[in-house]
Amino acid sequence: MIRLAALLALALAGGAHAHSKSVTTPADGAIVAEAPEIALDFDMPMRVIAFTLLRGGEGEEGVEVETESESGMASVTRYLAVPAEALEPGPYRVEWRGMSADGHPMQGGFAFAVDPEAEPEADD
Repeated sequence: MIRLAALLALALAGGAHAHSKSVTTPADGAIVAEAPEIALDFDMPMRVIAFTLLRGGEGEEGVEVETESESGMASVTRYLAVPAEALEPGPYRVEWRGMSADGHPMQGGFAFAVDPEAEPEADD
């Protein structure tokens, strides 16, 4: 029984490290004065196959905002999308799907808001 529990713990620990994790800019839940670009930073290369920026809060249908990507479909550790026009004040959601370097399909999303009166984000 102990051996089975140890094997299960190792399998779960390995799975936790097998997939790429991401950090976003703006951060999830951030209120920013402007968002001239939207970045997904991964700890392992990721091929982002779908990226959608929607204007609208959670629970709303949302209106898709046109963006351009510098990385296209290449596997990258930093996916950068630039809105075609400056984002108007309001809530935004990002939804993405991709394929990690280990071949696993991944997806994620986050939300932020643009408020011209917001304090600038601090650099880490």
